[in-house]
Amino acid sequence: MVVSPEQSSAPDGAAPDPSAAPDAGAPDAVPAQPSAADAARAEADETPTDGASDDATTAAGSAAGEVEIESVVDPTTVRRAPRYRAFFTVGVVLGTVLGLGLGGAWLQSPAAAPVFKPGVYFTVIVVTCAALGAGVAGVWAVVADRRSLRGRR
Repeated sequence: MVVSPEQSSAPDGAAPDPSAAPDAGAPDAVPAQPSAADAARAEADETPTDGASDDATTAAGSAAGEVEIESVVDPTTVRRAPRYRAFFTVGVVLGTVLGLGLGGAWLQSPAAAPVFKPGVYFTVIVVTCAALGAGVAGVWAVVADRRSLRGRR
């Protein structure tokens, strides 16, 4: 199949391979070597298409794919990094609950009696505790992240 430079042999949505395009400025350009995918595609086109060989080819192809993946991926090197969003969410929720408890206890104490607007102080206590909870959770997440890297060095 001959493809002009204006046409692409790649399917829609896929980028054409720039190494396969001829360079107009270089007359001594070396033709591109066929890729492994092209070789596999050519080999698949040349195989007979009877029912028995299709099953054997599919089984051999899937077994070869599994072996290749297993040789590349090592399950002992999987890093179990913490999810920061979960840590911060838990920290904010626990800080808010602690702030509600502290603010409520403060409102019940005699120290809140002379204050002009106790609701403002209550809100400041809750927001401060929530922020501190998020900060503590962030430090905790960083420590957990550092611990997950400890065995990898």
